[in-house]
Amino acid sequence: MKPAIVLYKTLPADLRQKLDEHFSVTAFDELSHQTFPAFLQALKNAEGLIGSGGRIDADLLAQAPKLRAASTISVGYDNFDVDEMTRRNVLLMHTPTVLTETVADTLMGLMLATARRIPELDAWIRDGHWNDSLGADHYGTDVHHKTVGILGMGRIGMALAQRAHFGFGMKVLYNTRTPNPEANQKYQAQHCDLDTLLAQSDFVCITLPLTSQTHHMIGRAQLDKMKKSAILINAGRGPVIDEDALIEALKDGTILAAGLDVFEREPLPHDSDLMKLKNVVLAPHIGSATHETRYGMAECAVDNLIAALNGTVKENCVNPQIAVKN
Repeated sequence: MKPAIVLYKTLPADLRQKLDEHFSVTAFDELSHQTFPAFLQALKNAEGLIGSGGRIDADLLAQAPKLRAASTISVGYDNFDVDEMTRRNVLLMHTPTVLTETVADTLMGLMLATARRIPELDAWIRDGHWNDSLGADHYGTDVHHKTVGILGMGRIGMALAQRAHFGFGMKVLYNTRTPNPEANQKYQAQHCDLDTLLAQSDFVCITLPLTSQTHHMIGRAQLDKMKKSAILINAGRGPVIDEDALIEALKDGTILAAGLDVFEREPLPHDSDLMKLKNVVLAPHIGSATHETRYGMAECAVDNLIAALNGTVKENCVNPQIAVKN
């Protein structure tokens, strides 16, 4: 008899077929108020869970006594109660490698779009204002040969450093708990404390996950330490930045601009002051949003769940001590 699993995201047909070959699947296109009661009912007999979005907390896990593994179609897992899953011997799988290059592309794109004011000037043209030569009021700032400060030097940080160093001749600073010798060697990157990075960087790029240590890591005090000409870029997690403090800093000229792909609340509220600021480039969490990468993430998540329930986990496990124990 095939293990029962719950799927809470629409998958490409071939990947859904692959799940059906291994499991008895109860599927939901998404989690909503309408589908949630049936979702909870299906969880009662589920050994596996796969999807993205929604909060998987202790209360929900209590409704899934047979659950052995959950596979999220994402690299981030801050919406999962990892401690509770570990206590219940539930493996948590994620997709850390598939989206590395695409998110690094997004970070570089935000740097360029914000520094060169591309969305702002696109709107300016469309509104019929380009009637003469461009004046200094609409000039941007260079990216090449500037200093980029990267918060976090994992896979995405490394991919961004590669682009910045080799593609744009940038000096690379980074802040992590421990130095990354590979980054130092390959990209002449310099490990430094946060205050030094903030003070010296022309672009501060966030690639960090959301944890209790990184929540509001960038607040008013940190923004005050940045150059007035600096640009803040975030494609990590929204709450790493204190959004109210950032809005204030953008309004009063503490920093020049920001390029944001993630926010404290998503979708971004329509009344957010960020919407009113010309010195902000906004993107709707598009870090991994390409056809190729989203397919790769879904494929990885499917393979992760198969491995988890077959007892063949070798990678992509958030709490691997359970796999070892089992």
